[in-house]
Amino acid sequence: MFNNLSDLYQELIIDHNSQPRNFGVINDASHKAHGVNPICGDDVYVFLEIRYNSIKNISFTGNSCAICKASASIMTDKVKGKKIKDVEFIIQLFHALIVQKDITALKVDSLGKLLAFSGIRNFPMRVKCATLAWHTLCSAMKGINFIKLK
Repeated sequence: MFNNLSDLYQELIIDHNSQPRNFGVINDASHKAHGVNPICGDDVYVFLEIRYNSIKNISFTGNSCAICKASASIMTDKVKGKKIKDVEFIIQLFHALIVQKDITALKVDSLGKLLAFSGIRNFPMRVKCATLAWHTLCSAMKGINFIKLK
């Protein structure tokens, strides 16, 4: 059994890294973007099928570290089927979870499995790993095909 919550979160990240959900190409994607983090070499593609102002389907591919791949996997599960305005709110919440020291004022309980990344803020070099897929999702929704984190 798990000794504490961090053990559970670690197992969740390992699971989504080794068996990523929604991994692959959507050939008839209406939107797509490519994101790169040149510092660590993470390279992610996000594919979207947007219809009626909702994300009907989402997938990702690429080569990245475990944190990046797990974040992308959980992200795709979280936003699939959601309206764009709801996805934008989830993106804001996740970003706040990752970078803010005090998250007590946030409604983070709605993030579910994404809470596994709450400890990342203590490792500044890993923040970009956890957020690359999210930045790429934003770019895809806006019709921007390529982003490079600095």
